[in-house]
Amino acid sequence: MQYRIAVLGCGHIGRKHAALAARYGKLVGVADTDQEKAGAIAKLYQVSAYSNLTELLAQAEPEIVVICTPNGLHAEHSKEAFRSNAHVLCEKPMALNSRDATEMIQTARLFNKKLFVVKQNRFNPPVAWVKQVLDRQQLGRLVGFQLNAFWNRNPAYFRQSAWRGSLNLDGGPLFTQFSHFVDLLYWYLGPMKEVAFATAENRLHPDCIEFEDQGMAVLEFESGIRGSIHYSLNAHGRNMEGSITLFGEKGTVKIGGSYLNEIGYCNIEGVEVPAFPILESNQYGTYEGSSSQHHLVYEAMLKALENPANRFLEPEEALQSVAIIEAIYAKMGNRRKEHE
Repeated sequence: MQYRIAVLGCGHIGRKHAALAARYGKLVGVADTDQEKAGAIAKLYQVSAYSNLTELLAQAEPEIVVICTPNGLHAEHSKEAFRSNAHVLCEKPMALNSRDATEMIQTARLFNKKLFVVKQNRFNPPVAWVKQVLDRQQLGRLVGFQLNAFWNRNPAYFRQSAWRGSLNLDGGPLFTQFSHFVDLLYWYLGPMKEVAFATAENRLHPDCIEFEDQGMAVLEFESGIRGSIHYSLNAHGRNMEGSITLFGEKGTVKIGGSYLNEIGYCNIEGVEVPAFPILESNQYGTYEGSSSQHHLVYEAMLKALENPANRFLEPEEALQSVAIIEAIYAKMGNRRKEHE
């Protein structure tokens, strides 16, 4: 079955989704408040461009709406799409708080529609392999973890769009740049128990963002595992590292590279690291994003729509990463203090 797919939001990631929608379904329309951006994509794929979601839904009549708008608008736009009888594929983060994420799930159920959230890093071969190692209990009892996320986002990046750097629409680095990393912690370790410590500061972006540009947190999961997160947007010139290290009684493994694209270290009793294909990252001109695995998201989504037995990430799982980030930020307190 070829689904009618529409894309809301025509920035960098919207352009990627438009190409995938045209490849895996029938792209029937795009929308953006910036008519120049929407018009450029519409012309490329010979579809209509709209200025808002309401017009897109009424005139293009999509069966799937891809949400690529600013983070703080994901919940509002997803719920409107559900009410128009469309499924939703929502870019990360799902929402900027648990309340909005929960309302998205409830609205999807009310209208008997599916909510899919983009978590393409779960498809990275090294990431998936470590999940298999954990499921086979080859690390033995886990005793700790370390997450490092050191990327570059200079002031010019935030000045490209009015919503970037906004506390209400962007939300901060853990939502915009690093929510995939937090999602993998939940995927690997299960539900979080508490945030034991969290701190943040704004060192190099005092005039262009309303939140921190680096921070640290110590988390404890319900399994008893404790570890730390250290993140920064201040790696000089380019992305430096995106890694998760797991410490177990039978081994230690680190997924490394700049975006979780390679095994940086492995010493596990009786386990050899397989050869992995070289992954490409999402390139956005002046900066680099996470791994370019969105095509696998589309394939998994279509399989799940075809047969519910084909499992896709449940929206309740995507909500968990929102809740973890929300708890970290709550522990930090007033994140505007550097700008007041």
